[in-house]
Amino acid sequence: MELRALRAFVEVAKSGGFTLAAERLFVTQPTISKLIGKLESELGHPLLHRGRKQCELTDYGRAVLVYAESILRNLADIERALDDVAGLKRGELRIGIPPLGPRLFVPLIGAFKRRYPDIELKLFEDGSYAIEMALADGQLEMGVLLAPVDSQRYGHRLLLDDRLALVAPARSYWTRRRDEVGLAELAEEPFILFTPAYVLNDRIAEACRQCGFVPNVAGRSGQIGMILEMVRNGLGISLLPSSQLGMMDLHDFTVRRLVEPEIPWRIELAWLRGHYLSTAARAWLAMLDDDA
Repeated sequence: MELRALRAFVEVAKSGGFTLAAERLFVTQPTISKLIGKLESELGHPLLHRGRKQCELTDYGRAVLVYAESILRNLADIERALDDVAGLKRGELRIGIPPLGPRLFVPLIGAFKRRYPDIELKLFEDGSYAIEMALADGQLEMGVLLAPVDSQRYGHRLLLDDRLALVAPARSYWTRRRDEVGLAELAEEPFILFTPAYVLNDRIAEACRQCGFVPNVAGRSGQIGMILEMVRNGLGISLLPSSQLGMMDLHDFTVRRLVEPEIPWRIELAWLRGHYLSTAARAWLAMLDDDA
């Protein structure tokens, strides 16, 4: 049984199809299909039901997935342990960050590289749901998640405590408002949100439900730059972290504090409890303690 085949199977199971799995593993779709076909042949059971648009796990596939993810996590632990034998002169640290995370992380990356120039930092940029899955199967050692974090499953460290703000076009009704806007007042506005893979959408939708409405989604994107362009061109309003907006050129936008309720944006650095934490990862945490 090849580890490549297990990785291919786990990626297809997570992504729901061969196309995205092939992109994530940097191979062709026929290669993915061949690897999984060989795995099914070796195990003697079909692992996937191949539909027109996506693949679904069979009962055999669901049983195998649990152990395949465990094998890959253990392999990642082995690789990190071997790196530690050589000390911090080489090795890598794989961290997942959200699309709003780079501005926070770039200074941290710079500080870490100055201390440990030969450690390769591999950054996985995606939403919290995808980062959690990558932590679970050992692709990542640490990841940035939106709080609250499950303390029984993860060790975690608070990185930022922030709130969401209203972002609207510069020439809009909200320009007349001096300071703050209640969430219920936005019930008739079209919303520009992140793609469904991002936990932030769920927090916004829940806050809107508390105010008695379901947000009218006019557009989505996985990149903050694209969201801002849609807002700039009058396609809708968006709710984004205040700290991130303070670093941007907002001449073409109206930004107001969001209240009643405030929507928190607290992000935490997390890692799986009970799994090996490499010397590089422990050095990253020590750096955070030094800068605290």
